[in-house]
Amino acid sequence: MTKSRDAVHETLRQSTGFRSAQDVFAAMRAGGAKIGLTTVYRALQSLSDAGRVDVLRTDDGESVYRACQSEWHHHHLVCRNCGRTVEVAGPDVERWAEVVGAEHGFTEITHTVEVFGTCSSCAAARDA
Repeated sequence: MTKSRDAVHETLRQSTGFRSAQDVFAAMRAGGAKIGLTTVYRALQSLSDAGRVDVLRTDDGESVYRACQSEWHHHHLVCRNCGRTVEVAGPDVERWAEVVGAEHGFTEITHTVEVFGTCSSCAAARDA
């Protein structure tokens, strides 16, 4: 699994933006890798669990993946047109999650926050 996981991770590191498991699989197969789609899914899950890839759920419910650009806990600002993604810190979100969890008796709080919008390049192209 380690060799496959490393190959999947390398494919994501060479990619720009988020990619679906099917996209990763197709890219790897096109590059000559002998890997199955199930192995790609397992590798992506393992990389996600280890915090080595970011995962977003698209509007239609599909999970898409990207190699993490930073090692600190972060959130994403994502352009819904081109997929451009910016990693952002969210200290207010962190505090809010802890407070809300504590108010309801929860501990070991985790969360994900993704903010979607239109990047300046896409907005300028639309308005041109």
